[in-house]
Amino acid sequence: MKIDWEKLIAAARRARRNAYAPYSRYTVGAAALAKSGEIYTGCNVENAAYPSAMCAERVAIYKGASAGERAFVALAVVTSNLGSPCGACRQVLSEFAADDAAIVLALARGKRRKKFSMKQILPDRFGPKNLK
Repeated sequence: MKIDWEKLIAAARRARRNAYAPYSRYTVGAAALAKSGEIYTGCNVENAAYPSAMCAERVAIYKGASAGERAFVALAVVTSNLGSPCGACRQVLSEFAADDAAIVLALARGKRRKKFSMKQILPDRFGPKNLK
């Protein structure tokens, strides 16, 4: 599948505008491209009870999963400083993404980007195959 990174990153930038981050002020937007071609977006949502917060990447993946998606081929994450997905987000993405799924980190403003594969961002991951 050909990935339109400009479209995916633009969707993540739009999602970032909706972030609710009154405590950290660190806003994140994500856009997950499902194998079906649909794009699902998410933003981080903080909470005064900090552990109840949710990262943008997981919001996007969960939106897709709740719509019936079970395979994602790409994820764009937009932050102010190329922040990388946390461990929990990497694990959730790994549930639905193959080793060659692409993850791109992009700046909210500017063109600088970093690109990884699922295998690079979470090597030797624990997943559904380990439970068979």
